[in-house]
Amino acid sequence: MSFIHCNYLGELELEKKEQNGIRLYNLPDGQWVPSITSVTSFYNRQIFAKWRERVGLEEANRITKRATARGTDFHQVCQDYLENKELDWNDYQPLTKFMFFHAKPYLDKINNIHAIERTLYSEYLGLAGRVDCIAEYEGELAVIDFKTSEKIKPEEWIENYFVQEMFYAAAYYELTDIPPIKLITIMVTPGGEVKIFDKRNKDEYIKLLVRYIKEFVHHNTRSDGE
Repeated sequence: MSFIHCNYLGELELEKKEQNGIRLYNLPDGQWVPSITSVTSFYNRQIFAKWRERVGLEEANRITKRATARGTDFHQVCQDYLENKELDWNDYQPLTKFMFFHAKPYLDKINNIHAIERTLYSEYLGLAGRVDCIAEYEGELAVIDFKTSEKIKPEEWIENYFVQEMFYAAAYYELTDIPPIKLITIMVTPGGEVKIFDKRNKDEYIKLLVRYIKEFVHHNTRSDGE
């Protein structure tokens, strides 16, 4: 299958840096703004802290390292496939190949790709980040996120995924005047199970996004003043 690409963002790229554990992007107007992942991670910090305490620091670090490596490899094969590159399976882990072929029927529902692994920003929201994919999914423009997980997570556990995707939708609209219709999360497990989360209630997630931003700003403004 050959995917069609259309670029409405031009050659957009932003300088970035890490400061006090927060990733910052330098917008064209000169201001430095936090990444959306810094904001969502902060909002969910207590959940992660409790999990690390429950499983122990060493085990938590081991699980996190393994999950990060698995996710990075899976993202790369999805990107290569959607960019119409010939896949050399020597470049990926065996597990990645297994997960990819289970996810492939769902990846094949993607076309008319607007962005893959592109930086987006919003001056209005004061945020930036790097989106996995913006493309048509089953004929409707969507923000598409590729996720790997040991097992399929309940929807109520992954609100932060949808909030992050909502930011990308808002930023893309701000930059191009093209509004994504829906938010798609493709979640794949090492056992080959695939779950598609299809979200269209964007009003709900923009409200949650604003709440996430306000809490992040409040905390960091207070910290700066101390």
